[in-house]
Amino acid sequence: MDLTLTEDQELIRTTARDLLESRSAGAGARAMADEPAGYSAALWKEMVELGWTGLALPEAHGGVGAGFLELCLVVEEMGRSRVPSPFLSTAVCCGLPLARFGTAAQQARWLAAIARGRVMSAVPGRWDGTGGEIEAAEREDGFVLDGTALFVPYAHAAEDLLVVPREGPALLVDTASPGLAREPLDAIGAERPHRVRFDGVAVPRDRALTAGRPVAEAIDAYGAAATCAAMVGAAQRVLDMTVAYAAEREQFGRPIGAFQAVQHHCANMAVDVLSSRFMAYEAIWRLSAGLDAAAEVSMAKAWVSEACRRVCDTGHQVHGAIGFTYEHDLHLVSGQMAAWALAFGDADHHWDRVADHLEEHA
Repeated sequence: MDLTLTEDQELIRTTARDLLESRSAGAGARAMADEPAGYSAALWKEMVELGWTGLALPEAHGGVGAGFLELCLVVEEMGRSRVPSPFLSTAVCCGLPLARFGTAAQQARWLAAIARGRVMSAVPGRWDGTGGEIEAAEREDGFVLDGTALFVPYAHAAEDLLVVPREGPALLVDTASPGLAREPLDAIGAERPHRVRFDGVAVPRDRALTAGRPVAEAIDAYGAAATCAAMVGAAQRVLDMTVAYAAEREQFGRPIGAFQAVQHHCANMAVDVLSSRFMAYEAIWRLSAGLDAAAEVSMAKAWVSEACRRVCDTGHQVHGAIGFTYEHDLHLVSGQMAAWALAFGDADHHWDRVADHLEEHA
């Protein structure tokens, strides 16, 4: 696969890197995460003005008309710069499924709103009996939701939730609806996950999408692939800071990077970063091209989750104790990487899906 970017794609990546690096420099990323909303409203406004939230949305609805791949270039740079943002939950997990399964009226309203900076989050639904199911009872004028959703990112800031109940169509739920309650969860990562309770929440019929489970599958596929891009960006950051540290940290009268064991560590990290990039962008390219990518997404999420965790672990080996101190960024990246590894299914879940795919096509 050719990873060479077009001129437009290179411009998107360079613009994203310059802006995000300038805003996250020093303690900038930590300050954003400590804000009441969990992200910088000022930076979000800049991102909206640059057209990032509408990057993969149709021009007819205020978008740029690019693709999922271009969107993931921005997500990768966010991971690299450690910038907390509802970008993935809004533009990826809500915008793209709405563009595929929303009615014309819904697309005209909500896609335009996303392009203008409306914050949303997705509840893709679960059917495995492990909890978190949402029930939808159909009424003459719409639907009534009951149940609980867990680990919904940026639910506190979202104006709407894209909810996929156990049966029936996906629904656009106003978070100000009576009976909807949001409770923060104490979890690792910067996404501020919430428990969302639905207690007789009424949803008008015009907020029902044209499909149900296919919407959940789209949320999971786009979300998992974009999360891989964020992990690749963060892993590249860890590799860069580890190589730089090995070149400047001296022991026994010379830089520790001069020792072969440390060089092996850095080489193994580089292999994991490069292989993760190839795996992630193969899945991203297939999704962007409208091809079947179920197996590739699971292969990418399984491999990238494990490989990028190894990159962080090896980075800690090279840094030693300083990598665990509050003042150093490495432990923050490691914590976020652990959260991303669990998002949209952990490695074990996706290896099982890969095994199922191989069995079906044996």
